[in-house]
Amino acid sequence: MMNRRLLDRLSLSVLASLAVAGCATTAGETELSTAPTAGETEPSTATVESDTEQLTIWWQDGFYPEEIDALNNIIKDWEEDRSLTVDLTVIPQKDILQEVERAIADGTQPDILYAGVGDITIFPRLAWEGQLADVSDVIEPLSDRYAESALAGVNYQNKQREERNYYAVPLMQSAIHIHFWEDLLINRVGERRDTIPKTWDTFWQFWVNAQSSLDQAEGTNIKSVGMPMSLSLDTYNNFEQFLEAYDVQVLDADGNLTLDTPEMRDAFVAALADYANFYKLDTVPADATDWDNTGNNVSLLSRDSLMTVNHTLSAPGSQRNDEEIYYEKLSTIKWPNKPTGEPMRFVIEIKQAVMFQNSDQPDTAKDFLSHLIQPDNLAAYTQGAQGRYLPVMPELFNDPFWQNPKDWHIEVALEQLENTRAAYQSINPAYGEVAAQNVWGNAMRKMALDNISPEQAADEAIQDIQRILTEWQ
Repeated sequence: MMNRRLLDRLSLSVLASLAVAGCATTAGETELSTAPTAGETEPSTATVESDTEQLTIWWQDGFYPEEIDALNNIIKDWEEDRSLTVDLTVIPQKDILQEVERAIADGTQPDILYAGVGDITIFPRLAWEGQLADVSDVIEPLSDRYAESALAGVNYQNKQREERNYYAVPLMQSAIHIHFWEDLLINRVGERRDTIPKTWDTFWQFWVNAQSSLDQAEGTNIKSVGMPMSLSLDTYNNFEQFLEAYDVQVLDADGNLTLDTPEMRDAFVAALADYANFYKLDTVPADATDWDNTGNNVSLLSRDSLMTVNHTLSAPGSQRNDEEIYYEKLSTIKWPNKPTGEPMRFVIEIKQAVMFQNSDQPDTAKDFLSHLIQPDNLAAYTQGAQGRYLPVMPELFNDPFWQNPKDWHIEVALEQLENTRAAYQSINPAYGEVAAQNVWGNAMRKMALDNISPEQAADEAIQDIQRILTEWQ
């Protein structure tokens, strides 16, 4: 029988934070059969030989209990078919990277790991160092069912083997989203969704201008722009999209630094100034410099911010059981065009599970991963996450969950998937350290609190990235 443990050292977890902010989860999600449909490649149910009693899995805790419930069901089906057991440890997002690094140092890492922040931080490095197992034979039977961008996001370099291959299995994906309270926009600002501009400068000026109306509203202390300025990964993700908006190419196609060229540095400075300006104009909550990865969600859902930018659909997903809030009050809108007028391209994140190279039972671990990525299982797990992330198999979007014509949030998210690029980590694994050391968050926080110029912030960030890349030579 599965043994589930929960590691949580803080009194206020991610889920509790969102609950305080008014979050709720959906009851009665559509159950999907886990039986394979025609053409699926469900792995054999024959007993898999294992050197140990249990398969050990570490999994980042979900924002909603339904996410882990879906995982439990997938594990239960696998255990019953294989007569094997899983030792599942569920770890909060705030702790999981530290736990993994400690386990690697001790040689006590699990057989399988899922960390929602792993794709932009440590997975590229672990693949580079040869610590992850090649899972190409797990992916290949279903490779034609995956989106190409999903496969690109797990195609990592291995320095020891001097090759690229699949060192993770794609589970879900996300771009970056803009959410706002339409009822506040109507009642406090006198605007509505249809009046929001679509060009870059006018779009962001619209939200800056909204602050004047909010300030005049009696009894409110709402800020118009819930943009993180802290060392959270949300700051990193948001600014990656600003870099894309300004056509800043940090790395070339071979993974070499281009940010230090005069042209790219000038565009980089402009992007920094644009982002930091929200804080300087007092349109951002003062505590945004100290937000963790839930700070922008909490600020929005507490109605302390009119709008926010987030790299998942977790904010609306938390309100699914309240139709008035989900469909009428809380809205999601597509990003404006780039400053050049070109359509926005979105930086895509691929959420993924990995298997460690030193697993004592590689065949069993691969068998579980093969079971996990069966389309019905991925569908159930992604929906269990309340649509926070999106499917990585195009066929899964045919489910009614993703086709509701009333659902602005998912409609916008699907539109944004039509024009994407892979994160730089898939080109050069060293870029994971840019995220792990949060070079962008450091720059934003210094501009906000220390009042350094965008030029100084740019030069310091370039030096940090040059140092990181040099250390990887």
